Amino acid sequence: MKPNASRRAFFQRAAALSMSGVAAPWALNLATIAEASAAGATDYKAIVCVFLYGGNDYANTLVPYDTASYNAYQQLRPSLAYQRSNLTATALKPITAPVDRYGTAHEYALAPELSPLLPLFDSGKMGVVLNLGTLIQPTTKLEYTNRSVALPPKLFSHNDQQSVWQSSSPEGAASGWGGRMGDLFAAGNGNATFTCVNVSGNAVYLAGKQAVQYQITTKGSVPFNGLKAPLFGSTACSDALRQIITQSRSHLFENEYNRVTSRSIDADAVLSAALASGPEIKTVFPTDNSLGDQLKMVARMISTANKVGAKRQVFFVSLGGFDNHDGLLTDHPALLKTVADAMAAFYNSTVELGVANQVTTFTASDFGRTLSGNNDGSDHGWGSMHFMLGGAVNGKRFYGTAPIVASNGDDDVGQGRLLPTTSVDQYAATLGSWLGISDSGLLDLLPNLHHFDLDKRKLGFL
Repeated sequence: MKPNASRRAFFQRAAALSMSGVAAPWALNLATIAEASAAGATDYKAIVCVFLYGGNDYANTLVPYDTASYNAYQQLRPSLAYQRSNLTATALKPITAPVDRYGTAHEYALAPELSPLLPLFDSGKMGVVLNLGTLIQPTTKLEYTNRSVALPPKLFSHNDQQSVWQSSSPEGAASGWGGRMGDLFAAGNGNATFTCVNVSGNAVYLAGKQAVQYQITTKGSVPFNGLKAPLFGSTACSDALRQIITQSRSHLFENEYNRVTSRSIDADAVLSAALASGPEIKTVFPTDNSLGDQLKMVARMISTANKVGAKRQVFFVSLGGFDNHDGLLTDHPALLKTVADAMAAFYNSTVELGVANQVTTFTASDFGRTLSGNNDGSDHGWGSMHFMLGGAVNGKRFYGTAPIVASNGDDDVGQGRLLPTTSVDQYAATLGSWLGISDSGLLDLLPNLHHFDLDKRKLGFL
């Protein structure tokens, strides 16, 4: 049997053994797989996904700035475009100008509200990937029009494209690529529970075939109130409650429920103690900023990774409100300021903690939006622009192909909906490789990656 086929069979059999989260037998078996090199890592690395729910407007985030592209942008959204004079201060000066499919160089500027990120780009700590989106395989406009190749399911649908972005499957997917990475890393972490951590609720991105996302709040772990303080003022009552909700049961579902409850109680005790004894983070995070609050908790968890034995961690934070069919000029700038202030503070906190080179943050969203405006906003699109941030990022650079700014042009499928030229799988493969996943392991984790040429599967931004 071929190695990849054998490994896939192992994953399938292991997944069938239990629905039991990050079980110890899984971790022990996983450690024997040669491809899971991250399981034996001695250093620390983490990736942090910043998901912008609703579909971020790409054209008012990374604004076309060269004269020809700006003029086309302004013409296509006359009531929504930034004034070019307001972009001078945030014009990006990359090491090499990005080029389009015809070799023509392009210029871009950050939206003014993203100015806190400009110093990070200029210092080589931030990169930009152009025209990124969900793809099954490389796709031309003719192939899209003729439907002659496989396309992502239910394009332009919020729920489905969020799921495809996070898992490579439409809504209802059982696992995401962040969680599948977590399956590999859990064996090398002292406490596997803290491998996949979600500070914003629940997302398929962090669900593994065995790894279970650990959900926390911006204040820390969620305590079981009846155990944190004596129940009815009685320690005996609390002890009785603990026994009832954690003891083994003969009924399969009851036993699984109690097992998960027990793990939650134990994890709360471990994390609460680690955070209480962790360093005080002096970096000033923005106030009244929900994304900043989430990222500060990520920073606190990273600061205590050694206390819980974590070597590899995958984090998820998010911000909603990006479905700007209307109010783009009033709502979107404030959202971008929230993102920029939070991400800049988070990077500064990793510098303070001495782990800037070990933490990579990246943005994601349902999809991009139309370049053509609808008077007050923009509609659902496809490809978009995204940022990668961290000390290990090969920054001050653009990755991917610059799209030609035109409605129904060579790079879009109507109204400025960009046809992606770089896939989410390539984005994910670059991050996974940096974490220590082998090329064969990436092919198992990312089902569409094999459709892309070998030398293009990783983008080189790390």
